[in-house]
Amino acid sequence: MTEADLAFVDGPVLSPDASGSDTDAVAVKDGVIVALGDEARSMISPQTEVVSLDAKMLLPGFIDAHVHPVWGGLKLLACDLSAADERRATLEAVAAYVARDPAEPWVLGGGWSMSAFPGGAPTAEDLDQVTAGRPAFLTSRDGHSAWVNTEALRLAGVNEHTPDPADGRIERGPSGKPAGTLHEGAMSVVLKVVPPVSDEQMLRAVLKGQEYLHSFGVTAWQDALVGDYPESRDPGPYYRAADEAGLLTGRVRGALWLERGKTIADQIDSLVARREQYASGRFSPTAVKIMQDGVPENFTAAMSEPYVDRCGHSHGDGLSFFDREALIDAVKVLDAAGFQIHFHAIGDRSIHDCLDAVAAARAANAYADNRHHMAHLQFLNPKDISRFAHLGVAANLQMLWACDDEQMAELVTPFVGDRHAWQYPFRSLQEAGARLAAGSDWSVSTPDPWAAIHVAVNRIPPEHPTDRAEAFLPEQRLSLAAAISAYTSGSAWVNHLDHLVGTIEVGKEADLVVVDRNPFTIKPDELSQTQVLQTFVAGRRVFAAED
Repeated sequence: MTEADLAFVDGPVLSPDASGSDTDAVAVKDGVIVALGDEARSMISPQTEVVSLDAKMLLPGFIDAHVHPVWGGLKLLACDLSAADERRATLEAVAAYVARDPAEPWVLGGGWSMSAFPGGAPTAEDLDQVTAGRPAFLTSRDGHSAWVNTEALRLAGVNEHTPDPADGRIERGPSGKPAGTLHEGAMSVVLKVVPPVSDEQMLRAVLKGQEYLHSFGVTAWQDALVGDYPESRDPGPYYRAADEAGLLTGRVRGALWLERGKTIADQIDSLVARREQYASGRFSPTAVKIMQDGVPENFTAAMSEPYVDRCGHSHGDGLSFFDREALIDAVKVLDAAGFQIHFHAIGDRSIHDCLDAVAAARAANAYADNRHHMAHLQFLNPKDISRFAHLGVAANLQMLWACDDEQMAELVTPFVGDRHAWQYPFRSLQEAGARLAAGSDWSVSTPDPWAAIHVAVNRIPPEHPTDRAEAFLPEQRLSLAAAISAYTSGSAWVNHLDHLVGTIEVGKEADLVVVDRNPFTIKPDELSQTQVLQTFVAGRRVFAAED
């Protein structure tokens, strides 16, 4: 009789279809699930570590299909503003960091919320008051903007005569003087003088981000941008270094960054070389990230019709970072080279163009199991919903964002008109046969899957009482089973891990998470209160709550 190394008993254990529980025990041997139920209990010996589930629940480890853990790790190690949601609290957090680390020549970090500042644009004048004369470069929570102070603008030589780059915008005062917020590609005008992150800081950030993800039950993820970017240096070499040192416990897929302003012909050889160079046991850089547009809060998400405010003033129709022909060419070449495409597409024009690019690749190339997926999908024209299943493109959902929070109410809804009803159509995608995956986009927002699942089921922010708050497009709610499946088996499929993990079945590796309650027996408005107690990767405990 096989003796288990690890056993979970007295269930419940999530069923493979995520509809509830169909067993109450799991046995693990050499990191693999070897038995369920009575057979699992029969494998327990005095040497077996036994975890009693009691009123808790065992689920597959969560898989985050769109996340930036190295950026998040850097922010946790630097000036972290992610806990501040108001202007005053944000400035106080900057001041506290400046006092705590007076020797640092620059104030670096980020995580500020656009909704904390009028128009989503903080000012250099505000930052000047709390940075003690040191230059500052602080990225926004969504990574699409940077907040800089007067000293940083001076060092970079940025003034009223500095033109906006083609892929970004400098916020300005009435005289044209830079106001302190840089959107999209405009971040580069100051970033050029920001000191680079050191090798030691990058490796620390990999491990810090990994530790944080494990604390939320995340056992695998896709790093949604492996390349140089305003947030950090290319994390690829540091994932490999961590893995070779035996420190990488998560299973990581990497999406190599497709640079803007260059043709695919100029980049394909480098992408193929980096795919081979960075690959290691737990890190597979087999995807390419195409960021096709920006975000609606700063009018850079690409829309088919202009943004218009309540006074009838147009704010343009957003930015397409690759024109249609360049996008189609890139996707055809990358698909033929065996890359998965990880699209960032928020506006309806961006989504439509990305789907057209996949259709062109399908027509041009022999079918390959590349598993392309599209993240964010905020403004999805109903006419395009059925194309996801037809083209085999997975819908990578950031479920936490599908609610009417302050940022939505102030910076999005007033400018999109009837397109408001197109936002985050999760249920429609599911009913049309699209494969659903899920990701947090941390450090843009929390990596806690239960906060995201809460919103997917309720369409109400976790902190709002469901009996008094209005649900955001409630017809687009997902069932609890569908939301959990997106974060487990759906994301496992996207990451080419579905043969190994994503469900609790005999023969799969024991990537598992213990939570403090059975989410199927509580009220839907309590889902976000679910806490992770223990996280395991291949039967090895990588996180345990303090209590």
